[in-house]
Amino acid sequence: MWNPFAFTPWPVNVVTTVVYAALFSSLLVVQNVVPSAPKDPSAVKGVNIAEAWSDLQRLTSSFHPYNSRANDDVRDWLLLRIGTILETNGVGFSTHVAGQVREGPSAPVTVFNDLVSNVTFSSIGSLDKSGDHRRPGQSVYFEGTNIIVYVRGSEDDQSAWWDQVDANGTVARPPGHGGILVNAHYDSVSTGFGATDDGVGVVTVLQLIKYYTTPGNTPKKGLVALLNNGEEDFLNGARAFAQHPISRFAHTFLNLEGAGAGGRATLFRSTDAQVTRSYANSEHPFGSVVSADGFRRGLIRSQTDYVIFNGILGLRGLDVAFMEPRARYHTDEDDARHTNIDSLWHMLSAALATTKSLTSDTSTTFEGEGKGDDGKVDSGKGSDGVWFDLYGKAFVMFRLNTMIAVSITLLIVVPLIVAVLVLILYQQQKMYFFSRGAHMLGLLEAETVALHGWRGFTRFPIALVVSSAAVVGLALLVTKVNPFIAYSSPLAVWGMMTTCFFSVAWFLIKSADSFRGSALYRGYALFWTFVVAWALLLWVTLLEERLKIAGGYPALFLFASVSVSLLVTLLECFALPRKSAYAIAKELEGTQGNGVATRRPTTVYGTTLITPLADENSDVDRAATEEETELEDPPTEESSLIRRDRRITFANYLDAPEEQGGLEAPAKPAPYEDEQEWSVTLPSWTWLVQFLVLATPNVILIGQVALLVTAALCQTGADGSSTLIIYLAIAGATIFLLLPLLPFLARVTTHLPLVLFLVFLGSLVYNLAAFPFSADSRYKVYFLQTVDLDSGLNRVQLTGIEQYVRQILEAVPSASGKPIGCAPDSLRSSRLVTCSWSGIPPRVVPHTPSGVPPEVGYGNWLHYNVTRKGESSAIFHVSGHNTRAAKILFERPITEFSVDGAGASPLYEAVPSEGGSKEIRLWRREWEKPWDVHVKWNVTEDSGAGMDGKVVGIWSDANEKGSVGALDELRQYAPAWVAVTKQADGLVEGVKAFMV
Repeated sequence: MWNPFAFTPWPVNVVTTVVYAALFSSLLVVQNVVPSAPKDPSAVKGVNIAEAWSDLQRLTSSFHPYNSRANDDVRDWLLLRIGTILETNGVGFSTHVAGQVREGPSAPVTVFNDLVSNVTFSSIGSLDKSGDHRRPGQSVYFEGTNIIVYVRGSEDDQSAWWDQVDANGTVARPPGHGGILVNAHYDSVSTGFGATDDGVGVVTVLQLIKYYTTPGNTPKKGLVALLNNGEEDFLNGARAFAQHPISRFAHTFLNLEGAGAGGRATLFRSTDAQVTRSYANSEHPFGSVVSADGFRRGLIRSQTDYVIFNGILGLRGLDVAFMEPRARYHTDEDDARHTNIDSLWHMLSAALATTKSLTSDTSTTFEGEGKGDDGKVDSGKGSDGVWFDLYGKAFVMFRLNTMIAVSITLLIVVPLIVAVLVLILYQQQKMYFFSRGAHMLGLLEAETVALHGWRGFTRFPIALVVSSAAVVGLALLVTKVNPFIAYSSPLAVWGMMTTCFFSVAWFLIKSADSFRGSALYRGYALFWTFVVAWALLLWVTLLEERLKIAGGYPALFLFASVSVSLLVTLLECFALPRKSAYAIAKELEGTQGNGVATRRPTTVYGTTLITPLADENSDVDRAATEEETELEDPPTEESSLIRRDRRITFANYLDAPEEQGGLEAPAKPAPYEDEQEWSVTLPSWTWLVQFLVLATPNVILIGQVALLVTAALCQTGADGSSTLIIYLAIAGATIFLLLPLLPFLARVTTHLPLVLFLVFLGSLVYNLAAFPFSADSRYKVYFLQTVDLDSGLNRVQLTGIEQYVRQILEAVPSASGKPIGCAPDSLRSSRLVTCSWSGIPPRVVPHTPSGVPPEVGYGNWLHYNVTRKGESSAIFHVSGHNTRAAKILFERPITEFSVDGAGASPLYEAVPSEGGSKEIRLWRREWEKPWDVHVKWNVTEDSGAGMDGKVVGIWSDANEKGSVGALDELRQYAPAWVAVTKQADGLVEGVKAFMV
């Protein structure tokens, strides 16, 4: 009778195919399909998703970087929008402008229109080649224009404590248990509309203000909603917020960001396990601690305001952001058209669930010891966590210490259990693994019966090594021939890798099985997988303990599932006959085959009853046996060779050569094909349990991480990152995704492998030959135009991969047919080049008479004056037309700098103590207002007392067509597969040299 669960080809083919297809497809759906927003836009009281979408469209109607007129328009609109929300909800509020307080009807809400906070800070330079010294860093002066809305909690102190200043000018410390900060930045880059970076975050904050000011939704703990300006340039807005008194109120934070242009909002990282629990309440959680490890280890080079709130202020919180597709990030496709209302709802619903949890938590979890002597908020210290979602429906979170403890326990206990079972099987003579043969009657000098127990031992490691080498070789091949194909076709790369690994592994395993079948192959494969998983878990545990890397959690589940499957294999062995019994049966089969008569129906191996060995009976049994022997008639020539009163070892019977009592013995069951004969007693259904235990958790967890890493890395090659890492990551994930399948491949027929091999050939040809970019996955190049304001010469710079940059320039009229100079990029990566040519002159300063070349008026765009003060100090007076950003570059490092009117910034160094600064960046909130900058430098015998350098004006506004003609030209004539993004803070830099 056919058994649909037996370990035979068709059940194995069907089950493995269906399970893997279902798991893979469901993971892809979760990765690429965003849950739908509610049909009723007001399904949640106090939230209106349609209103939020309308706000997003208004917000993203123009480019609005900090240094643009459109940025001021956005700010004015936000203040108006906040006022409308509060008035609609009937909420009285107080407004702070430049330190002046306007009392409203009441003060459950306070709006801080912060036009006062400024910050001076620096960033350290990188280490030199020797690693002993740091290169000079950068210094920054920034004036903030943040909007802060404080929604008072029902358990908050009712006073305006931020206005209470002592005799030393120190603002009072916030009373109570602290609150929650929610942040988004309202500036965009100069080349992007900022829909997901960070428009969705901004409108989410607006909806949170609306929700928590709706009657009946007042939070227990206060909420600070921050709309900061200037994130895109050195996280300036968040740094300015740290200077504001309200920044000391919150103990936890939720930062909303965008590093892609849609999809699901991902939990990028969190500070600890306790604060992460608040995100678990999200309706559609999404993310993995793997991304947090990427930030921690520096694999992800970009940063968000998270590092300010946590690293500078000492808050504990979460970073939630859009992360794909990165090809649209910071480009003109980061607009409302290329995102959707479902993505908006995904972030909004997660933010709402998270803040609900945090505002209702009145425990002391996020309180410290009340010190805060280092200028940071004393929010306590949490424990490292491990977290990930399951199909965007459930959220798993536990402490890293728990994972370490469980891992160590499994690493020790499971091998001991395996060893005990193996020992018992040896004692029971049922350990057929690693056995060449069995002796009759347990006597070593007796004839040996072959068991073929070593057959299949080396198949798994050979198949694993060769298949792994094949996919690693593919990674090297694609990196060499077509390194950017993953940019637009990551799934084609995945298809190539998985079908290659499967095809090679199946061919090797099936070939060996066809030559010599082995019932032990599945068990040996699990033994080998157990060794691999044990070593992997040991390595991951060391990383967890020493480096606090939590992203190795799939290794724990892999080892646990492999352990269960291996234990099932060992328990199966108890169904096997004793080796000595099998040897006797085989000998009797041989005797019967030689014509010796028998009157008993034979067993599987030729006899029904097998006499146990002498040492297999207890003393009582042995005595009883001897007593019964005395009572029996003495044997004769016709006596049966096997006694009737012995234990039956096998319950299966062969056809007897003769009938007994008119009954014919049943047919002898046969092993599968040419596998070992003794294997017929093994259960035929346990493979299904093993496969489901192995495949289900590992494909889900490893597949989720693999897709997340692929989405994060596949388009980073354009930034100058190594593409080999992308393909090696896919190759490694392929190995571990298909590892659970290898023990069962011997039963897979040729149909599926043949189809997959054809898929491999097709995907290989495509990945090696296809053009890597498309209109849907545009290649990003970096734009900057520099103008020598003294000579009138301008150079347009385009940075990217040289072969593609040159293709682009062939289509650009101002560059086509001209000699193009390209040099290795010194800022981003040595893999990139910067090509430059004389382009269309910019018109970023208005009122240039029509028909007059703009270079005629270049000298008036930027003004500066330098006054020497002492031997090694000077004052720079700098101003520019139609700009509020500039920088000063020095030939050698400065040691001190300050700007007139700057406030104290105790949290930061104005100049790095190690290496100094060779650059000062300046931002004003008011247009064309000059800076007075004081600098000081060291005097050495080699350098002398003077200082050389450049003063640079920065222009970032390209909303008016023709203002940056070279950029307009690129957008118009570049191929459809090209996207242009900014290279620096500005699109145009005007330079004047100085010597003092």
